[in-house]
Amino acid sequence: MGAGVSNWRLARAAAQQGLLGTVSGTGLDSIMARQLQLGDPEGDVRRALDAFPCRETADRIRERFFVEGGKDPSQPFKPARVLTEEHTGDEHDVLVVANFVEVYLAKEGHDGLVGINFLEKIQSPTLPSLYGAMLAGVDVIAVGAGIPREIPGVIDRLTTHQPVQIDIHVLGKVSAGPHRLHFDPAEVVKSPAGALARPMFFPIVASVTLANMLVKKSTSPIDGLIVEDHTAGGHNATPRGRMQLSGQGEPVYGTRDDVDLEAIRKLGVPFWVAGSCGSPEELARARGAGAQGIQVGTLFAVCQESGLTTEIKEKIMEMCAGEGLKVFTDPVASPTGFPFKVLSLPQSNSEPDVYDARCRVCDLGYLREAYERPDGTLGWRCPAESPEAYVRKGGKPEDSVGRKCLCNGLLANIGLPQLRGGGACELPLVTFGVDTAGIDRVPRNGSRLYTVADVVAYLMS
Repeated sequence: MGAGVSNWRLARAAAQQGLLGTVSGTGLDSIMARQLQLGDPEGDVRRALDAFPCRETADRIRERFFVEGGKDPSQPFKPARVLTEEHTGDEHDVLVVANFVEVYLAKEGHDGLVGINFLEKIQSPTLPSLYGAMLAGVDVIAVGAGIPREIPGVIDRLTTHQPVQIDIHVLGKVSAGPHRLHFDPAEVVKSPAGALARPMFFPIVASVTLANMLVKKSTSPIDGLIVEDHTAGGHNATPRGRMQLSGQGEPVYGTRDDVDLEAIRKLGVPFWVAGSCGSPEELARARGAGAQGIQVGTLFAVCQESGLTTEIKEKIMEMCAGEGLKVFTDPVASPTGFPFKVLSLPQSNSEPDVYDARCRVCDLGYLREAYERPDGTLGWRCPAESPEAYVRKGGKPEDSVGRKCLCNGLLANIGLPQLRGGGACELPLVTFGVDTAGIDRVPRNGSRLYTVADVVAYLMS
């Protein structure tokens, strides 16, 4: 759904309906920092800060970002720092606390299950983010967009507050030794109360080959699989073989990209099916294939509890009732290199002329790539930053063509756009799955927007 769309309100409502409510773990440091700068009008973030197990750390976050009554609307947001392999304690503080806050609020007031979803491709925030979610008692950790083989072992160590590390994916690496990210929980919580409960770990896979490897070679056993096909929103796996584009410019997927669910079943771990599964018929079909159930995103993205702005949700509903929705699988928009699904919305960065008018800047940095400089040290670059800066850091000019800043666009989707020079705001960039038919099938009970409970009733019908 994108950063902050599957927020704590949506996850809590889903968990209260007996589902596994899952929050997005992407960009939570920036989201929390901006909510505090807006004055945290309902007091939710500050209430969660009061529950954080190290008061000294929580107070530092409050002092750094909270603005009583909200910041001056004419001023930009103060940023959370972009994390590198050479971190400071303050950078880890924000990530740990932000993930704690989101999961704490999602779990507040009920005994249902709450999970969190990370992208393996976004590595620099991963270790402190995992720890923050675990401090809040997260029940499931799901990780996709990569090969998260090291994560189960990291989770094991974090249950006892031990230091952890993972390898960094580095482009153009020629030096002999690995580059690694490190995190020590004692930097943030100096006197933990005791061992943490171990959450279940569900990697998100798009092939039997990857599923088999993770089941057999992960650093600790996995607890289940989410099997996602290329019709799901957000990032998709690239097609097998040489990339071919349709006449509309979208990646062409074939039978080689279909996942053999019988082969998945034989791996002997529970699994859930994702991608165009948002209907009672698909739920029945998944269970018939041996799955525990389905993962649903698109239907929930436009419900009342989701983080998308009301304006965006109502526009989507209006388009559903009129000309319909158009979702484009863009092969180059994402700086990650993965295909990324973009919903066509007027006056958003889905429209080429609108995006071309944007000054290309990378100031959030979640999707940056690490590269090795001639002296063996690491640098960081993003294909969506200014082409001049990207090339200056050793990137190829052709790799910057068509790239879009997902980070700023996704925060604009949830009403937290950065302010630029001249008073201009960053514009939205909405991601959506291709299966949008179910939106009109969910009963609204006289309201303009349906609720999580309405979606659950529809799926179980």
